[in-house]
Amino acid sequence: MTKNVIVLGEVRDGDLRNVSFEGIAAAKTIADGGVVTAVLLGEQVNHLAPLMIQYGTDRAVIVEDSKLASYTPDGYSQAFLAVVEQEKPDVIIFGHTAMGKDLSPKIASKLGSGLISDVVAIEAVGETIVFTRPIYSGKAFEKKIISDGMIFATIRPNNIVSLEKDSPRTGEVSSISVDIKDLRTIVREVAKKAVKGIDLSEAKVIISGGRGVKSEEGFKTLQELADVLGGAVGASRGACDADYCDYSLQIGQTGKVVTPDLYIACGISGAIQHLAGMSNSKIVVAINKDPEANIFKVADYGIVGDLFEVVPLLTEELQNLLVKA
Repeated sequence: MTKNVIVLGEVRDGDLRNVSFEGIAAAKTIADGGVVTAVLLGEQVNHLAPLMIQYGTDRAVIVEDSKLASYTPDGYSQAFLAVVEQEKPDVIIFGHTAMGKDLSPKIASKLGSGLISDVVAIEAVGETIVFTRPIYSGKAFEKKIISDGMIFATIRPNNIVSLEKDSPRTGEVSSISVDIKDLRTIVREVAKKAVKGIDLSEAKVIISGGRGVKSEEGFKTLQELADVLGGAVGASRGACDADYCDYSLQIGQTGKVVTPDLYIACGISGAIQHLAGMSNSKIVVAINKDPEANIFKVADYGIVGDLFEVVPLLTEELQNLLVKA
């Protein structure tokens, strides 16, 4: 049965996050030939609508307002609910990001809808849509279906492959006006920490360090390897607590959950809290002096050795290989 699906395009610093395109791919699987509509909220976002269409949506609906310049749950929920009232979708897809995790429960509550969060795979089995999500800190997976009512799901970044961009593709772009009022939160200023490189949640390659990195200086060694591989640097909570790096790099149960193609853990023991944030990586490489370290239990490849000897050698060899390629 065909379904009409709306996908929230998540905008950061004037650009669409990759999870927006992954959400479109998820929507196409669910729609089964139905209409997929992109929703863009913000102050000046109309220029992003063609990009959503080029990645697979049939049309786009825009809500622009100065009160949407910065994300607030009240403002965004009012705008999004106005779109829902107009479009009357069968399915809603958000990214399982900081914004998605904050906004989706509020929307679901207003709509009286269920919510399947942190989806890592979507499969159409006949007319039934099966959602797969991790449970117990990633130790197991559960499959869920919605048998009645609206389907509402958030998808984990970097798990569902986005469709190829089709530059000639066009579609209808419309806008609606929403009277956004009674905001309980007003953002006066956004102060951002300068974090270089790729967003951890969307990185294909992550070089992560733990207490074994020993110092802030030690993380520069990891950054060199990350630069060669076009990846991002992450950290365990132990490294962050020791002030070796900023908490924005923390991966784990109380940090970011990541699923890169390649995860290289350097000097990380493998505490269960850290494994909860990275155990679903496609390939895990562990570098640790302790052959009994827990990280080796989840690693596809293990190197027992001093990371300050191993990582520079890896960096040099990979540089040579890439030059030859």
